[in-house]
Amino acid sequence: MNHKPFVVVISAPSGTGKTTVLSEVRKLEPNLFYSVSVTTRSPRPNEIDGVDYKFVSKEEFERMIEKGELLEWAKVFGGEYYGTPREPVMEALKAGKDVIMDLDIQGRNSLERIFGKDLVSIFLLPPSFDELKRRLSLRKTESEEELTERLERAKLELQWAERYEYWVVSGSVTEAATNIVHIIYAERMKRERVIFNIDL
Repeated sequence: MNHKPFVVVISAPSGTGKTTVLSEVRKLEPNLFYSVSVTTRSPRPNEIDGVDYKFVSKEEFERMIEKGELLEWAKVFGGEYYGTPREPVMEALKAGKDVIMDLDIQGRNSLERIFGKDLVSIFLLPPSFDELKRRLSLRKTESEEELTERLERAKLELQWAERYEYWVVSGSVTEAATNIVHIIYAERMKRERVIFNIDL
């Protein structure tokens, strides 16, 4: 059944396993267009330019802002820039594809102003705050001070979760990804999205 395409935003505190869950969502539902964010931060081990993120210099990012090439952008934790390129998203929607992207609350709010009811927002919750703390500690990529900052930010983000339409708990990766795919299937069948012509 044909439907009017929409944008899905997934947000979560750092350490929730969002990247892993999104990777599983893409395997379960390959018909989604995955929007690759642009960032000025350095690539992490195993990250591929143009697949995980598009890595650019601060000068290039600022040029993209000036030219209106980004749907939304923000300066985030650590002073780095992140943004969503406009053209690939608009082209995918024009081609009838649903778009999925990984954004923070600020990005979600910016896109809500652009897409209105064609934005579906999902917040990925940790099983508990203690589990989130444990996951972040296991990464061993940050100093104690940075870890404390991330946890404080996570508390704020969890308060913002009430602005999202759906909550999914990130316990098992497969279960969380399956729940997200089920939400997408249900959204495709909403009466206002279904394209259905019948001659009476």
